[in-house]
Amino acid sequence: MNISQEKIDNLNAVLKINIDPADYTPRVDKAIKDQAKKAKIPGFRPGMVPPSHIKRMYGKSILVDEINNLLSDTLNKYIEDEKLEVLGQPLPKTGEDNKEYNWDFADNFEFNYEVGLAPEFDIAFSAKDKLTDYVIKVDDETLESRIKNIRKSYGKMTNPDVSADDDVLYAELVQLSPDGSVFEDGISNTTSVRLDQVQDEKVKKSLIGLKKDDVVTLDVQKAYNNDATRIAAILKIDEDTAADLKSNFQLTVKNVNRLAEADLDQEFFDKLFGEGVVTDEAGFRAKITEELESMMVQDSERKLQDEIYHYAIDKVKFDLPDEFLKRWLRATNEKLSEDELQGGYNDFAQNLKWTLIENKIIKDNNIDIKYDEVFALAKQRLAQQFQMYSPQPIAEDQLAQYTVQYLQNKENANKIFEELKALKVFDYVKSVVTLDKKDIGFTDFNKLVAEHKH
Repeated sequence: MNISQEKIDNLNAVLKINIDPADYTPRVDKAIKDQAKKAKIPGFRPGMVPPSHIKRMYGKSILVDEINNLLSDTLNKYIEDEKLEVLGQPLPKTGEDNKEYNWDFADNFEFNYEVGLAPEFDIAFSAKDKLTDYVIKVDDETLESRIKNIRKSYGKMTNPDVSADDDVLYAELVQLSPDGSVFEDGISNTTSVRLDQVQDEKVKKSLIGLKKDDVVTLDVQKAYNNDATRIAAILKIDEDTAADLKSNFQLTVKNVNRLAEADLDQEFFDKLFGEGVVTDEAGFRAKITEELESMMVQDSERKLQDEIYHYAIDKVKFDLPDEFLKRWLRATNEKLSEDELQGGYNDFAQNLKWTLIENKIIKDNNIDIKYDEVFALAKQRLAQQFQMYSPQPIAEDQLAQYTVQYLQNKENANKIFEELKALKVFDYVKSVVTLDKKDIGFTDFNKLVAEHKH
């Protein structure tokens, strides 16, 4: 057996594999004998089917399977031995080079595979590279909004006769036809409609001053500014359906709920922070400010990571074997349309570039990723998930047990490994570039993030 590489250019190559009968005959004979032992064929006792009979009946398909297995093993070994950094997987070369074979156990085969090669490039981050590290400050608007929400969470529920701003309507929503009549077998759900979440002022005004059993027409897309996630949650439908939804809904008020804000007294402070920890309004405001600033550190870190990602992709210049990668994406995603491929390829290429940059930084700087670090990060992520459902922290030994089970799933383990790899790369970049710290209010920071997304 012979395998050779023909370099097309720095990013593309063809691997030629020549296989003769001496290479595949032992494998084929073994596969035929193994099948003869297992085969259940009328007229033969189990395990006593002659191999010649199996060869006559199934020999060609066994030969094809064994040649494919041999090709796969040969390609993988060659790539590993030659330390080729390939992108995607080798693709069988199509076109005039392909030969017709008899598959009669005497053929000499030649197979050609296209491979995309990872580019060679250098990374030179230094103190000359400058990135903005935002220090988010708690502005008055954010603090007051948070305090209001907390006071409401611990406040008492009342049921006023007429709805006002910030009330919650417990209401039935029923889909309407274009002519305004109820759409038979359409979407319907009884849910809570929070007026403080309605983004269109005109729609919000139509929901103020309503009483029990009042009926109004609601344009959900307008009410929630086409936010498919929120609309899906309110109507209990999937997000794709919510995004395409054009119908208005009939809203029938079942009840008006109002949360009165809790008094800023010692009972309230003790409920929130434990007995005697906070004793006055100033202490309460300081505690809430501290809690918000802790959350904002995470927001700022996510923003900085996003800046590093885009800065690295723009700074580190190299080409990819784009045409090969597009062929590979088509070959491995049968349902991928040409429009989807062309529209999504840029994002795919950017993520692939980042992965190559990550791998090079880790290799060049001998950055280790240890199992105990993977375990610790998985444990932290699971603790955060449990916290969303229960304020009570989960027992340490139980959390460790859940983490072991979580990491036994290969997909979960890979996900955490990739996250840890990215975090280590971010930490490395932060250690060598210049970070210009800049104070910014929380409201302005959110505007900045929203503008960047668009």
